[in-house]
Amino acid sequence: MDVITLGESMVLFSPKSSGLMRYASDFSAKVAGAESNVAIGLSRLGHKAGWISRLGEDEFGTKIHSFVRGEGVDVTQVHFDQSASTGLYFKEKITANELRVNYYRKDSAASRMSPADLDEAYLAKAKFLHVTGITPALSEDCYETVLTAIDYAKRNGVTVVFDPNLRRKLWEEDRAKEVIRELAKKADVVLPGIDEAEFIFGPLTPESLAQAFYEQGASKVVIKLGKKGAYALSEDEKGFVEGFPVDEVVDPVGAGDGFAAGCLSGLVDDLEWKEAVRRGNAVGAMATMVEGDVEGLPDKQRLIAFINQTDKEDVDR
Repeated sequence: MDVITLGESMVLFSPKSSGLMRYASDFSAKVAGAESNVAIGLSRLGHKAGWISRLGEDEFGTKIHSFVRGEGVDVTQVHFDQSASTGLYFKEKITANELRVNYYRKDSAASRMSPADLDEAYLAKAKFLHVTGITPALSEDCYETVLTAIDYAKRNGVTVVFDPNLRRKLWEEDRAKEVIRELAKKADVVLPGIDEAEFIFGPLTPESLAQAFYEQGASKVVIKLGKKGAYALSEDEKGFVEGFPVDEVVDPVGAGDGFAAGCLSGLVDDLEWKEAVRRGNAVGAMATMVEGDVEGLPDKQRLIAFINQTDKEDVDR
């Protein structure tokens, strides 16, 4: 197994028309969740990915399980819960530039994940464990589950990758800072966005923010800068990595998960750190060009063609 991740996935409902959701009468139903998005992105790029979670024993849980499995992700460690429901969320596209997301996940099946759901032998098979700051915000049991997964990974020589993926609505600010800082200290690779890094350390330059995470113990850090690209830091390399231009951003939600999938793909393929970050930039850019969280994630052939075309245009200019 190349990468194992754990966290909640939900059914995403989106109005088929723009404007306030109160006027919508027709919705599409898709599957989305930061960690399963990353697993699907990796699977499409030709890697072996596994996803650990809990789902309600309901139609939505069955939909998610079937969809993620159909994308080639290993779901043997996904548990069904008879006493809790699968989470839902709604994505409201009010105007072309105004997007609002509403979650209905309180007391969901995934919020009941516990360390007992983890199989250490399964985690030990992976090269990388990917965790986010979303899961520990769901409940105290979920927080303990993430800590246990990290402990199992460390004990078995599995590299831990942490994406803060800050969701302010899920918890109190002080608790969020405490846990994100704690998990960042335990991780080998940290992937914060600039806003998330400033949430922890205050308004500093990307270089200083990356250095702050590095000094806490991470061996590789990237500060994501949106369309501007990213700043990468490791023992051997540091510097800005340019982003990939996109003519039209159709849906920005899921771009960070695309970045994580691309970056992890580069690490699995043993690319140099800045090259892995560049692959992350490319996948993140491609994810924004299609409606939906995973619909724009590319396979390896499309990814290489996109990178090569961008490089050619840069040369021509």
